[in-house]
Amino acid sequence: MHLHASFSTPRRPLALALMGALTLGLAACGGSDDAPSFKTIELNIAHINDHHSQLDAFAGTELTLDGVATQVELGGFARQTAVFKSLAGTPNLLKLHAGDAITGSLYYTFFKGKADAQMMNSICFDAFVPGNHEFDDGDGVFKGFLDALADPANGGNCKTPTLSANIVPQAGTPLAPAGAPAYLQPYTIKKIDGVDVGIVGVTIAAKTMNSSRPLATTQFQDEAKAAQKAIDDLKAKGVRHIVLMSHLGYDNDKQIAAQLTDVDVVIGGDSHTLLGDFKAVGVASATGTYPTLVKNKSGETVCIGQAWEYAKAYGLMNVKFNAQGSVASCAGKTQLVIGDSFKRKDSAGAWQPLADADRAALVTKLASHANVKVVTPDAAATQTLSGYASQVTAQKAITIGTASEALCLMRVPGGSNSRNTGVAGCETANTLARGSDAAQVVAEAFLRASKRADFALQNAGGVRTPIAAGSLSMNTAFTLLPFTNVLVEMDLKGSEVIAALEDGVAAHLDAAVPSDGAHPYAAGLRWDLDMSKAKGQRFSNVQVRNKTTGAWAAIDPAKTYVLVTNDFVAAGGDGYATLKPVYTAGRYVNTYLLYTQSFVDYVIAQGTIARPKAADYSHQKVITKAGVALP
Repeated sequence: MHLHASFSTPRRPLALALMGALTLGLAACGGSDDAPSFKTIELNIAHINDHHSQLDAFAGTELTLDGVATQVELGGFARQTAVFKSLAGTPNLLKLHAGDAITGSLYYTFFKGKADAQMMNSICFDAFVPGNHEFDDGDGVFKGFLDALADPANGGNCKTPTLSANIVPQAGTPLAPAGAPAYLQPYTIKKIDGVDVGIVGVTIAAKTMNSSRPLATTQFQDEAKAAQKAIDDLKAKGVRHIVLMSHLGYDNDKQIAAQLTDVDVVIGGDSHTLLGDFKAVGVASATGTYPTLVKNKSGETVCIGQAWEYAKAYGLMNVKFNAQGSVASCAGKTQLVIGDSFKRKDSAGAWQPLADADRAALVTKLASHANVKVVTPDAAATQTLSGYASQVTAQKAITIGTASEALCLMRVPGGSNSRNTGVAGCETANTLARGSDAAQVVAEAFLRASKRADFALQNAGGVRTPIAAGSLSMNTAFTLLPFTNVLVEMDLKGSEVIAALEDGVAAHLDAAVPSDGAHPYAAGLRWDLDMSKAKGQRFSNVQVRNKTTGAWAAIDPAKTYVLVTNDFVAAGGDGYATLKPVYTAGRYVNTYLLYTQSFVDYVIAQGTIARPKAADYSHQKVITKAGVALP
């Protein structure tokens, strides 16, 4: 039973008060549990997540509109600003950002979050939860981003609270400076229609510790326990309505909701999940509905929402609470945010702009479309971004080579294909054993960069975007590989190499908090993989390519090989536990080669890049977890 009302009962005439008391007494005699009554309220929540410094729109994205393949301009943060401003008249509105604001484009490479902060301030979010990638360059750089978010000179009059109940920085470190307020709060309280609504933040723990670079002294506590403590603290303050901002991933959101009492809404991030049915516009989406409805530990309804990635979409959820303070109903939708210019193929197969009359007619049809929203970018936000854009345009524009065909992006062979949406030539990438073309080519680039290595290893999640066929620029490279990793060469026995591969797959098949970003790809190394088997039995027929002759031969478990990989994986990140003691023991050489630059150098040297030969893919035969053999 919930014990705390979140509103004050107005004064009433004595007679009415006595009548009410008598009524309550009679109800009690009839078996009522004396449950308190609450003001019925309606809550609207607008939200985004995982924009990853992707502030520009994605031009030339192919959607199906009115049944016809159509190229559009998708996303762009200034469009998000316009969307949120258009919602200003919506009653009882909360504006939330569910994490991973930074890392992923040249805006982060050059400005370390300042550009993201200023664009976020054009929306004025009511709360922000840190994602794992906020810690990619450590607590200090994350602090700099939060300073920019709060800086009045950077539009920082929003006072957006940063919420995470399970992150505990050590006193005296950047996020908990001595003699100053801590940067992170477990929760905040917003007054909605006269009622207190609690907003709690929680950040994925193991993934952040293993996949990013927080200080060793920064604690990441159990997500469910920390969330429940914050909820209980809010209940003690009389707060009945709880929104959990979660950077845990969609599947974990469903699980944590079932473990918590008194949570009503979960607004999530991390898994880049597009909820809802987008088949009509040719976009692969998750199997979940928007909103997804589950039950909390108290047996009450919880509404879950997430809004894809890269400022391409937003979610708008409507939640109604009953007189018992529980969720009575939950509705809403996610929509892709697009521009009002369109291209379609002519009779020769070339993309051509629509004529003005046809364009206007399509805009009118889309005005009532469930999946897309045509939006003009906000003028002020566009002007703000242009100041940053002009500084990176020269770098972004430098051409480094060409891709003769699309290099599709997969994390795990047979997994979700949503990361390839809109990239021609990648429509069936998730059905093939080879998996990620992009990760494969990145590994080939690393192997070329190393003078000593026998083979190269790259974790799937470190490669961020597919590569469309056509011209490649510096921007392509820095968007593909946005982090600040360097290449290291490790001396490993063949048995250690196989064990490391098993680690990478176990990190998403066996871990309590799975991370498909750990899945291994390699150059100069190939294998057969059966994900339906137990750890230690999944890899077979592991072979090494001779760098001189190109011939393949079985790996020798007792022989010492040289592996080149990024320093994050080498240090045991993403669950590569076998590599960590090797790194700690100093059995490696730091090349000090920036991994992005190594890819740039590879593209320049090749001139034109393409998918490797079938025999050179790391995945030769693959059986999925469900036992399905991929072609």
